[in-house]
Amino acid sequence: MDAIKKKMQMLKLDKENALDRAEQSEGDKKGAEDRTKGLEDDLVALQKKLKGTEDELDKYSEAVKDAQEKLELAEKKAGDAEGEVSSLNRRIQLVEEELDRAQERLATALQKLEEAEKAADESERGMKVIENRALKDEEKMGVQEIQLKEAKNIAEDSDRKYEEVARKLVIVETELERTEERAELNEGKCS
Repeated sequence: MDAIKKKMQMLKLDKENALDRAEQSEGDKKGAEDRTKGLEDDLVALQKKLKGTEDELDKYSEAVKDAQEKLELAEKKAGDAEGEVSSLNRRIQLVEEELDRAQERLATALQKLEEAEKAADESERGMKVIENRALKDEEKMGVQEIQLKEAKNIAEDSDRKYEEVARKLVIVETELERTEERAELNEGKCS
């Protein structure tokens, strides 16, 4: 009789331990799901940041294109100014007046050319910075994708362990019920 009671107590302890382990597995699963959600949120944020970086790159590319067009325009103006100087040499009486104006236009064109070159240099530096950022963002995304895969593996492992514990719990409960029925039968026979 004492042996049966001890056996019952041990089965109860086993059942409680199994329940504790099931709760622990559920907590582990929830933690893994939370970490997965956090990583997914980080991934979305990084994708938005990458989109913003790509938009900036497009903007700077457009600025470089505009600067190139201005440079071509300035070169054309410089060519026109040189043509005017040749024409003015033929008409020496008007040379001084026309030469002053041509020099002013040339100075303006050269200043614009310098500004365009500076803008192109700055755009090029900006593009390099953006490319470096994009490379770093891609590396971060690669690391986070690996972390996400690991988190998913942990979650799947937790699910498997939880299902295994649940199956074992059902088996233990079934055995406990049988043991209780046998104990009642034995008590009925002993009485």
